[in-house]
Amino acid sequence: MSDNNSIEPLINDNFIGEPAKRTLSYIQSKRELDMPVIGTYCGFAPLEIFRAAGCVPAVLCAFSNKTIEASEQALPANLCPLIKSSYGFIITDTCPFYALSDAIVAETTCDGKKKMFELIADKKPMYVMDLPQMPDEPGAKGNWANVIRNLKAFLEKTFNVKIDDEQIEKEIKDTNIKNHELNKIFEYTANKPSYLTWKEIYDLTYLAQSASYSDLKPVIDECKKKLQTRKNSMSGIAQTDAPRVLITGCPVGGDAWKVFKIIEEAGGVIVAIDNCTGFKPFMDNIKENSGDPYMALSERYMNLHCSCMSPNNKRFTKLNELIEKYSPDVVIDVVLHACHTYSIESFKVSEHVKTNHNLPFLKIETDFSQGDVKQIKTRVEALLEMVDKR
Repeated sequence: MSDNNSIEPLINDNFIGEPAKRTLSYIQSKRELDMPVIGTYCGFAPLEIFRAAGCVPAVLCAFSNKTIEASEQALPANLCPLIKSSYGFIITDTCPFYALSDAIVAETTCDGKKKMFELIADKKPMYVMDLPQMPDEPGAKGNWANVIRNLKAFLEKTFNVKIDDEQIEKEIKDTNIKNHELNKIFEYTANKPSYLTWKEIYDLTYLAQSASYSDLKPVIDECKKKLQTRKNSMSGIAQTDAPRVLITGCPVGGDAWKVFKIIEEAGGVIVAIDNCTGFKPFMDNIKENSGDPYMALSERYMNLHCSCMSPNNKRFTKLNELIEKYSPDVVIDVVLHACHTYSIESFKVSEHVKTNHNLPFLKIETDFSQGDVKQIKTRVEALLEMVDKR
């Protein structure tokens, strides 16, 4: 395997450490205990079923420009960079998380990913979850519950295990505790000044996708302790009057973090991240002791406000909650090139933010290259200057 520089986020001196390396070490330690590893790309994957099967989730590499050229041997150049990067990592054998994975669980959130999965279906055991994309239609949640049951059967057959409802209920409860504790940490960005950086948020959420609550608890406790020390000493990460930014839109990581760095360099502070790689997977609880844990999981995961859903009214409800809680001065919608659902939905997001919250709004369409950095910098600086004049 080649070096994994392409998955190492640019994190140096925050108090948790480099997330990709830390998570990789965690997954390796579990695999050494003979726990199977399941690679996944999307927040719709019900991780509670993975853990109930005695497996460890691994979020696969998808955010580097370095692997895109190789991917374009098979994929069109005008495809979403996240899909191209994902495929490129696999065919160049440069994603250690994929190398450690014993099986892959995918999902039909978009046509591009769905067809890309066909190209890698023969490389490892794979189960593709057929996601209903009209969540308010009668039967949608029941259909998704059946897909989750089919996933259970796939894992039982693949790993020769038995998954019982009691174990799933235990994992549901653990997820709810984890989400509660993570949201208490996120709340440190609601302060003025904020006491938590976007890098630290990603550091924690990256590990939280893979780690069980019991394994994550010492990290959470240390985070809370150090954040409270910052708050007690009023050691904010930015000036109290720094423009506060809410990020929404596509999953963002790795080379796409250029947008986050530009915001910081322009004097802004990111206080909320409404993305699948940010707050979104941890915002809602799962119903406990429902009598049907598969339906409980279905209801929770169908509540994810992804733009693949139509209509996606939950996105506006969640934006209202985030804006009220974290008090942003501006909203920036980060959309990856050729992600048509997020790109089209951005118009409604803009209207909602401006009309209902009277906040400046900026849509940034980008990829993983560095060619548009100057243009983004100019636009972000102009947006943040509006805050000073309000």
